[in-house]
Amino acid sequence: MLRRLLLACLCLSAVCSALAFGGGETAVPAQREIRAVWLTTFSGLDWPRRPAATPAAAEEQKQTLCRLLDRMREAGINTVLFQARLRGTTAYASDIEPWDGVFTGVPARAPLYDPLAFAVAECHRRGMECHAWIVSFPIGKTDAVKALGNRALPRRRPALCQRCGDQWMMDPGVPGTDDYLADICAEVARKYDVDGIHLDYIRYPEKSIAFNDNATFKKYGKGLSAAQKAQWRRDNVTRCVRKITAKVKAVRPWIKMSCAPIGKHADLRRYSAMGWSAMAMGQEAQRWLGEGLMDWLFPMMYFDGNHFYPFAADWQEHTPGGAAVVPGLGIWFLDSRERNWPLTDITRQLAVCRALGLGGAAFFRAKFLDNNVKGLFDYLKNDFYAAPALTPAIKAPADCPPPPPPAVKKERQGRRLLLSWQPVPHAAPVRYNVYRIDSLRGNRLLAHHIDSTSFAVYPVLPALLHSRYAVTAIDAYGQESMPAE
Repeated sequence: MLRRLLLACLCLSAVCSALAFGGGETAVPAQREIRAVWLTTFSGLDWPRRPAATPAAAEEQKQTLCRLLDRMREAGINTVLFQARLRGTTAYASDIEPWDGVFTGVPARAPLYDPLAFAVAECHRRGMECHAWIVSFPIGKTDAVKALGNRALPRRRPALCQRCGDQWMMDPGVPGTDDYLADICAEVARKYDVDGIHLDYIRYPEKSIAFNDNATFKKYGKGLSAAQKAQWRRDNVTRCVRKITAKVKAVRPWIKMSCAPIGKHADLRRYSAMGWSAMAMGQEAQRWLGEGLMDWLFPMMYFDGNHFYPFAADWQEHTPGGAAVVPGLGIWFLDSRERNWPLTDITRQLAVCRALGLGGAAFFRAKFLDNNVKGLFDYLKNDFYAAPALTPAIKAPADCPPPPPPAVKKERQGRRLLLSWQPVPHAAPVRYNVYRIDSLRGNRLLAHHIDSTSFAVYPVLPALLHSRYAVTAIDAYGQESMPAE
């Protein structure tokens, strides 16, 4: 099976290279596809550009975010991974951890508005999902930790933390680390209308970080041998993932749980991960997906060639039904100051991932998409994401079937058509999608995830006022009702 998929990848690579800007037709966009972007707040890499100490400066921060979200929507993005926990600090009003200083210029000082609440509201206003991106085990550089004083995690919970040279890390092997992170994620789920919780760096640190857990292993390893330490580490990370998911789903079961594992899950029979794999760093990500601990995975596939395509096929082969694997693409490599990749390296990856039936794609990071590096923004907007897509549904409990269709009224008002309907009662939160029905060209999604119960259609051609239109209800699990005309 893997050999056939790889052969298909190679064939598609050649085809997609020829069609990327050659005037040919690309693959028909999927109706359900995750089109995500990581929006980094750490050090203001994507946003905010500068700290705000006055109401005017705070308003400028907010408008800058709105402009960035407008650009992401214009590119076809439907999912924003918004960095809400940075390094033991937050972009939201937490009762557990201090504010990050990126918003005000002063560590632990509250900004004049709540960035996460604002981001969620503005994403929803644009029909995009907003997932709270939680950086898990890293705590931060020693200078940053010192600046937080008694609010710093190593001061409050020293048993959970380890100093590693010039930085601090949480220790996954220490009991209590799982509960602490689960409480952070449950707090976000309880306070904010986020669509998902996205875990980053939910793994052991790389060898370049002076992390030593020999004492932890001796104390909590229950007599395991040195040969069993790697599996002990994986079990520690899985315990954290299991506790986080359980606490989040207990608050709001429809929240989508995801994480960003290393882009190669493990060595393949013919291709080595070169020592850098999810399994080697304590992430049994395919197990998490299979057990339902994760709904979506965003493997960080910041590679190309044989380091990308065989491993993309491997992710797809191990994706159970009802789950989604969404390769994270390293679009910063397009930048001339980085690796100066040609755009076709990314467009080829996009096309192959879609052809393999993977769940979509995610872009790291928002700044490079916003800057239209090598024309990527234009390519997505005008070609690959020209037609909108809904995100895939996640598994819902048996007692929560899809919502019933709304009862729709249609009223022509001059050159516009007003569609209105009554709210649909349902066990989970509901929003609405509007379609124009076209038996020849296929149904066109005009608007999606509308919070209101009305929508005005302004057709370019007057004849379209007489077209058939339909409204569906879509719940927080992603289940869609039958269309109501």
